[in-house]
Amino acid sequence: MGSMKLSSKPDAFTRRGQAWYCTTGLPSDVLVEVGEMSFHLHKFPLLSKSAILGRLIEENSDSDECVIKLSDIPGGAKSFELVARFCYGLKIELSSENVVYLRCAAEHLEMTEETSGDNLINQTESFFNQVVLRSWKDSLEALRTCDGLLPHAEDLHIVKRCIESLAGKASIDPDLFGWPVSEHSTMQSPGGSVLWNGISTGAKVRNCSSDWWYDDASSLSFPTYKRLISSMESRGIKQEIIAGSLTYYAKKFLPGLNRRQSTGPMPLPAATLSDEEQRRLLEEIDRMLPLQRGLISTNVLLWLLRTAMILKVDRACISNLEKRVGMQLDEATLEDLLLPNFSYTMDTLYNVECVHRILDHFLAMDQTMGGGGASPCLDDVMASPSLAPITAVAKLIDGYLAEIAPDINLKPLKFQSLAAVLPEYARPLDDGLYRAIDVYLKSHPTLPEAEREQLCRLIDCQKLSLEACTHAAQNERLPLRVVVQVLFFEQLQLRTSVAGCLLVSDNLEASSRTLRGGGAVAASGEAGCWATAAVRENQALRVGMDSMRLRLMELERECSDMRQDIRKLGRGRRRLRGGGGIVAGGKDGGGWAARVQRMLTPRMMKLQMCSAQHDAAEQQRMNNEHKKVEKVAKNKKQLSMDDGDDEEEA
Repeated sequence: MGSMKLSSKPDAFTRRGQAWYCTTGLPSDVLVEVGEMSFHLHKFPLLSKSAILGRLIEENSDSDECVIKLSDIPGGAKSFELVARFCYGLKIELSSENVVYLRCAAEHLEMTEETSGDNLINQTESFFNQVVLRSWKDSLEALRTCDGLLPHAEDLHIVKRCIESLAGKASIDPDLFGWPVSEHSTMQSPGGSVLWNGISTGAKVRNCSSDWWYDDASSLSFPTYKRLISSMESRGIKQEIIAGSLTYYAKKFLPGLNRRQSTGPMPLPAATLSDEEQRRLLEEIDRMLPLQRGLISTNVLLWLLRTAMILKVDRACISNLEKRVGMQLDEATLEDLLLPNFSYTMDTLYNVECVHRILDHFLAMDQTMGGGGASPCLDDVMASPSLAPITAVAKLIDGYLAEIAPDINLKPLKFQSLAAVLPEYARPLDDGLYRAIDVYLKSHPTLPEAEREQLCRLIDCQKLSLEACTHAAQNERLPLRVVVQVLFFEQLQLRTSVAGCLLVSDNLEASSRTLRGGGAVAASGEAGCWATAAVRENQALRVGMDSMRLRLMELERECSDMRQDIRKLGRGRRRLRGGGGIVAGGKDGGGWAARVQRMLTPRMMKLQMCSAQHDAAEQQRMNNEHKKVEKVAKNKKQLSMDDGDDEEEA
């Protein structure tokens, strides 16, 4: 930190309680009162340096005791003490901590060059420009002292000059100011200080990352910090650096953000802010944050939103934060998305309406960026990078639905509206949605049958995996209609797979006939043997396909019988309900579900066994086809080599 001595005379000031005395041997002839402090001084040193003090002394010259009151001097008694020392030519040292006090007091007392040469205004102004503004630390310290000297420091443009100095240093490469050595190329002494030409300078190695100034800037009052950020933006500093500094400032002064967001130890807040001050600070930070995706992590934005709800900030601020989260919802985590409900008018545990609004913002942005439109197929969803965000959001929302489902106060309509807002192509599989609905049905056992069916209509049975189908077929909480749909679509998928296998088998048999009819390949003995083996393999595969077709017909018959049994059970159950003799939970009325499960379980096992056999046959067919293609290529190559040898011999 820079400093400058103005004089070398020994100190002649002593303090006694609330009074200062100048011990020069002469009795004091003027009393200067500054607040509660009094200064017993002499007239000549004061009037020789200050035009204001000269006029005040002249006005009181007729009285027996000259008393001067300076109640409005900038800096109060602290500033006037330094001014008095300067007037007497005593030892005084200028530094970044007192130069602003002295500069403002000198201006107030008119200590100009017309009154005395090399006066205090000239001395402080020279030190401020040549020493303070050239150093980051000195400029920062001088700017901090300006808060207690407003509006005098503002009128003298001290605040503006300090801010411009800091903004200029923060906007350029930190290696270009301070010590002319970077941390990556510096020699260090055993104590860790910088070595310059082999000599220890005493300076510590500086961290040259782009966030090196965050902590220093956060020590400023928010109005001053806001002006510093505005000056940096006018100089073209990157938006991500501005956003990082605002996040650091928010974490420091909003205690709710400092719990889980920081990766390292965070400094303690410089001052404890009241709820009203925190509310105003959060609203100002929201206005200053750049509206751009990815500048701030999603979990920090969600914690800002959570804090805004706790502090009950302005509705516009909450809406802006929801839009910011919606722009990058695909990067959120389930834990951070579980926003508690802080409103007394809502009885749900989590703020589902807020998540719904966030999801609406994301879908609107996705549609604007070209993510909407016609529903793509499953392969497009899995392969397209543009659809990856919305599929990630669908997975996140399904997990969120499963987490909030156990809330007994969550209404089915609210649950259904959040689950249905996503487009169909957002979910490649409906396993997550099925799990969330199953948890909701389990947590709400008294839900009417009509509302159960309404929720289950959200599930696309064609987009359930084998494990989910197996679970759904045995799930007693699902309506019978859904169970039948699951079995039907699973059987339909099996028929489609078997038909595809038969089509491939027919194509292989046709290709084998072509190979047998070709003259070039038949001319070779080895190629003829290969064709014969291929025909045998195709015949064996055809026999296997025929047997699988027979098993498929048997499964169709069993499925038809199962439908008839289910219809009979449904009619019997309706008769029991109409008669009122047996309730649903009775001994006979509750056994229908068990009977359905006993009937469905062996059939499901057969379906799974057939599916496994089909997969094995398909894998074997693919291996055989690959081997055949390799043999054909090898035979063609051998034939071409033999023809070439015959031509050479001829």
